[in-house]
Amino acid sequence: MEILNLSRRGFLKASGGLTLGVIVPQTLAQSGPGKTVGAAAAAAFEPNAFVRIAPDSTVTVIVKHLEMGQGTYTGLPTLVAEELDADWSQVRAQGAPADAKRYNNLLWGEAQGTGGSTAIANSYEQLRKAGATARAMLVAAAAQRWGVPESEVTVTKGVVAHRSGRRAMFGELAADAAKLRVPAEVKLKDPKQFVYIGKKVARLDSRAKSTGTAQFTQDVKLPGMLTALVVHPPRFGAKLKGFDAAKAKQVKGVVDVVAYSSPVWSGVAVLAKDFWAAKQGRDALAVEWDESGAFRLGTAEIMAEYRRLVMQPGAIARNDGDAEKTLAGAAKTLEAAYEFPYLAHACMEPMNCVVRLDGDSCETWQGEQFQTGDQFALAKLLGIPPQNVKLHMLYAGGSFGRRANPVSDFPLEAAAIAKAAGGKFPIKLVWTREDDMRAGFYRPLYLHALRAGLDNQGNLVAWKHRIVGQSILAGTAFEGMMVKNGIDATSVEGAATLPYAIPNLHVDLHSPRMAVPVQWWRSVGSTHTAYSTETFLDEIARAAGKDPFEFRRGLLSRHPRHKAVLELAAQEAGWGKPLPDGRFRGIAVHESFNTFVAQVAEIARRKDAWRLERVVCAVDCGVAVNPSIIEAQMCSGIGYGLSAALSGAITLKDGAVEQSNFHDYTVLRINQMPRIEVHIVPSAEKPTGVGEPATPVIAPALANALYAATGKPLRALPLSAQGIEFA
Repeated sequence: MEILNLSRRGFLKASGGLTLGVIVPQTLAQSGPGKTVGAAAAAAFEPNAFVRIAPDSTVTVIVKHLEMGQGTYTGLPTLVAEELDADWSQVRAQGAPADAKRYNNLLWGEAQGTGGSTAIANSYEQLRKAGATARAMLVAAAAQRWGVPESEVTVTKGVVAHRSGRRAMFGELAADAAKLRVPAEVKLKDPKQFVYIGKKVARLDSRAKSTGTAQFTQDVKLPGMLTALVVHPPRFGAKLKGFDAAKAKQVKGVVDVVAYSSPVWSGVAVLAKDFWAAKQGRDALAVEWDESGAFRLGTAEIMAEYRRLVMQPGAIARNDGDAEKTLAGAAKTLEAAYEFPYLAHACMEPMNCVVRLDGDSCETWQGEQFQTGDQFALAKLLGIPPQNVKLHMLYAGGSFGRRANPVSDFPLEAAAIAKAAGGKFPIKLVWTREDDMRAGFYRPLYLHALRAGLDNQGNLVAWKHRIVGQSILAGTAFEGMMVKNGIDATSVEGAATLPYAIPNLHVDLHSPRMAVPVQWWRSVGSTHTAYSTETFLDEIARAAGKDPFEFRRGLLSRHPRHKAVLELAAQEAGWGKPLPDGRFRGIAVHESFNTFVAQVAEIARRKDAWRLERVVCAVDCGVAVNPSIIEAQMCSGIGYGLSAALSGAITLKDGAVEQSNFHDYTVLRINQMPRIEVHIVPSAEKPTGVGEPATPVIAPALANALYAATGKPLRALPLSAQGIEFA
């Protein structure tokens, strides 16, 4: 990457995060390792860090966020194409290099990465300005060439024109535009003029993924590269005592066996010419572990400790009024305890990373989700400057947060193996499904205890909520920023931010330290807080003799966006209208990452099992950049949330994880997927994310439907552990 010398003042002219003067000469996501850029790309017009227009008029948008299925390689280019007035057929997407100064997530400060459903939210104005800047320079170039006022030049579907009949494609004007001064200010379109934003445009990554040309980590092949499979400790905290590699080295294709140590993982790696040889070599390996300091608790013992803690006051996250006093004087009180298991991310592509060491430099290829964290962690491990660590961002086969590991566990592991092998050849670290399932990191196990009080008129007057669970931020670089007064904000989000009008509301938290590795999971804290709050609210509504939908609506007068999605979902689901015999409905509403989602689940009895027949989903995510992607992500989030609700659970016995693959960590089968209807609330608010917010809502909506059917509240997940089966 070449960076032009700019004055500080010139650099700061980049309004809204638009960085000028940066040239990115090579595609990282679409070109494979070893490929070079053609002459067209080398001579491209690049007015800013995000747009490249080649002589053949193709428009390449440099995307700073990982594409892991959620649509960033379509949504972000849409913003550029809109303001550039490009034809969609000429638009391409390309992954940005690791450069936190130019490609930072604007909602995270000076850090580059993808997460928290922030891709569209932080890029909306930035990329529109990038497109508008390129358009303004093309228009200026055309006006100079034709000797006409810029106001008379139009741009439509990639064609620059004048009323005299003169026309030019983008590529024809690129060389002239590149000589012009970059405008400091540009005017953005009025939303009434939008051509692409708000419309269903085709995904840019579909063809490559359908034809097998998309580059994932497993597709990377470097000269001399070896595949590494690792043996992790059977229990967290165990240390390597010794190993016998004699039989492993007899396996054809095995090149070496090395012990390695990184800040996160230590173990033994088998290096081979291909995956199967590495797998056979690992199977033949004899390893001894020192488990004297290993974690030995099982799930039952952990939960027993949580039950002890939940009886004691925790760190206060929210305290409105006097919940305890009001509960003591309430006409009716209710209480409930909720249990949530550890959860695996279980993305389709397990963790993997290709690393190449070359003297004082390091290069990696992977589905890179947290560039800044990984770049600095690798630099520290290897003792080299961060700028000497080059990260290639490839496509990822899912993540759900796992690839944005706060301690960079698997990239560090790959580099540590390469270092232990003397840096003689590139290493492709491959975790099998079993490695991925048993090594962590997990959504934490939680215990919630809730109490509520009603007055004589059935009004909800008090709410007390205590949460016990590991902090996902403890021991990470985020702890100092996001843990305040003993409160991990991610543990209580959705509970401490409860939108309902309850005059006396108290939330507190215990964050016990355990050796089980944990981190964020799709929708983070809302994955458990939405369930406990929304199912408990149904119990309260019925205790008050009120309809669950009406009860919620009455408590949301100060939160119109919650109320709007709740009403839309209820209306489209036919809430209040009679259902056929044997059918039941449940409703839930929740906000996460500034996106508001309500869902109605409709179930039916099928012989010895239940069937989720229909889900009606209403979403308010601000401006709907691409309704097709929004709909797809609502369906994706619902399916993912159903997997966890129905059967997802990681359990421990004597400190060891019991699950290993999809036979004992089952996920939703296609025949279990319900019919889903998605309704998008029209909005002029700034767009927010849709990759996560549908996930936490489906479990309480489903549980509330079951509560309506059976009269039995469900206070633990997964439902299969409660003897409830779904067809």
